[in-house]
Formats: sequence, C-alpha cells, structure tokens
Amino acid sequence: MKLRATTIIAASGLLVLTACADPAMNGGGMSRTQQGALAGAAVGAVLAGTRDDDSSGRSRDAARGAIVGAAVGAVAGNMLDRQAQALQQSLTNPNIRVVNHGSYLQVVMPDGILFATGSAAVSGPAQQDLYAVARNLNQYPNSRVEVVGHTDSTGTQAINRDLSQRRAQSVAGILAAAGVAQNRLSAVGVADTQPVASNATEAGRAQNRRVEILIRPTQ
Repeated sequence: MKLRATTIIAASGLLVLTACADPAMNGGGMSRTQQGALAGAAVGAVLAGTRDDDSSGRSRDAARGAIVGAAVGAVAGNMLDRQAQALQQSLTNPNIRVVNHGSYLQVVMPDGILFATGSAAVSGPAQQDLYAVARNLNQYPNSRVEVVGHTDSTGTQAINRDLSQRRAQSVAGILAAAGVAQNRLSAVGVADTQPVASNATEAGRAQNRRVEILIRPTQ
C-alpha cells in the first residue's frame, strides 16, 4: 500500500508540474511555478497522509493532499514569477537586480545610484525606478514590504546604523508617496551587519552599500 500511495503522489505531482511548465520562464530548468507545485505537493501529501489511521485512507488523502498542495504551490510560484518579470522589465537602471527566492522577491539597489556620499536624499533618476517598484507593488497588493538599508564597515557603527536607517526610511517614504499603503511598509537600517562581499576592497564595500526591498507575499 505504501508503494501505491507513493506512486499516486508522484503521479499527481508530475501531472501538476507538467501543466504548469513555462519554457519561457525556466530556460530549460524548473521555474518557480514548478518548484512551488513540487513543494506544495510534498507538503500537502504529508499533511493529508496523517489524517486517517487506515493505510487505504492515508493513501487516498495523501493523493488528494498532493494535488491540492501542488495547485496552491503552483499559484504562489506563478504569481512571484510574473511579478518578478514585470518588475525587472519596468526598471530603467540595469544595475538594479530583482531576485526571486521562491518565497519572496528581493530588489537590490546599489547606494551609488540612490544617494550621494553620506546623504539620505534619493536622486532623481532613482526616484523614477522607485515609482516603478511602487506601481508593481500596487498591482500585486497581497504582500508586505521591508526596506533594508546597508552600509560598508567604514565609519563607526553608530553613524552607519543611523545612515542606513535614514536611507531605508527615504526609500520607504517614496514608495508610500507613490501609493503603497503604509501598513504594508517597514524600514530598518542594519549598518554593516549583513555584508555580501568583503569590506577589505573598494569593490566589496561598494557591493555592501545598498538598499534592499524585500517583497513577501501574505497569501
């Protein structure tokens, strides 16, 4: 019976994955839609398979759970795929990156395109890209948005934390001014506590000076 249940679950997952395949998005690999379907199928099967005491009931519920879970996961993954693609296409500065992590989107904006040295005032060209981000967020309203300011290790911790906080708040303020609901937004400065490169070189420090916009779906 366990073999039968496993076979049904696998077949269910493969069925949904096949239906969700999008060659234009996955470049020959597995898209976020397919990854979401696979993860949802696994979780749905495990949860549903624990409901009944008899093995036949577990098999039946596991198969149903796999199908339902795969469908839910596919919907969530497909939404992030579409939002990420639309967001990247709306941005004018090629140095801004949109990263789809599967469960959330990360917009990485180097501070060099946002601010003058030591300033928290957003430059004019960068404001246009932030307005594009805001339009995208309003098109996909079911998410919460965290703006995180980062610095390199130059300067004192107190100065860096204050500067990173003010920069995060500046970016969040522009998103709010562009129509993103305040209750969706939060802003935090983390100074140099989350580097993505070595602070021993100028190139590394430049990578560490950034603002990230984290978009986390709420349903």
